[in-house]
Amino acid sequence: MSIVPFDQREGVIWMNGEFVPWKDAKVHVLSHGLHYGSGVFEGERAYGGEIFKLTEHTQRLFDSAEILDMKIPYTVAEIDAACRETLKRQGFSDAYVRPIAWRGSEMMGVAAQNTKINVAIAIWQWPAYFDPAQLEKGIRLDIAEYRRPDPMTAPSKAKAVGLYMICTISKHKAERKGYADALMLDWRGQVAECTGANIFFVKNGEIHTPTPDCFLDGITRRTVMGLAQKRQIKVVERAIMPDELKTFDQCFIVGTAAEVTPVGEIGPYKFKVGDLTRTLRSDYLDEVQPKKKAA
Repeated sequence: MSIVPFDQREGVIWMNGEFVPWKDAKVHVLSHGLHYGSGVFEGERAYGGEIFKLTEHTQRLFDSAEILDMKIPYTVAEIDAACRETLKRQGFSDAYVRPIAWRGSEMMGVAAQNTKINVAIAIWQWPAYFDPAQLEKGIRLDIAEYRRPDPMTAPSKAKAVGLYMICTISKHKAERKGYADALMLDWRGQVAECTGANIFFVKNGEIHTPTPDCFLDGITRRTVMGLAQKRQIKVVERAIMPDELKTFDQCFIVGTAAEVTPVGEIGPYKFKVGDLTRTLRSDYLDEVQPKKKAA
């Protein structure tokens, strides 16, 4: 199956306040963001024509930019409106939404205080992050070589483009070995997250998940925790060591792209796709659908 390159797709992209033809949405090769990783982004999904938790995502984009010493030249409301209008112009009901902000090409060097902060929003159809056929038995995860860094060495609370370099390396290695993704530990050797999703474990009817002190406390993560609590399922945030993996019954990962995806294997450790995982997956898919307004 051939994949249409992302620079050759059809439609429009919102870029610095204007809609431009998809193929014309370009940046210069000497853009600071390309050379020094000075960019932040979001990943969002639209369901039934509405972008799930749009304002939360947009606010996180602004928060990430502030951490990277970037001031986005729009308001949260303006970016929200631009996302909705882009979705409308693309003509999609269910789609993936990618806002991104980056430093431009006015200065080239580590210091670049006077560069323009560019913003773009692209929307495309992206049905499933993992092979749907794997969902019933759970995807397989490798254990990554690279670790999430100490928050004193990297802006771990920002969804910054540079932080995903080790994620790409780790996912590539995992896929070459036949895995769908990789579990990343943190600099202390504790379980952290996957390359683009948070992780949960189930034991004795309770959910256990790593404390997000060196990686993003994902919006999908918080949503799923809320859904579990509505069902009076206890959720424990704590440090989890790799040797504990053998004690858990179920495992699943969550994220905007991954939604709620069951895990069947992490390296030598096996998990079942149990009722609790299935229930939360179903609850999440119900939660993201636009709510009907009362008459």
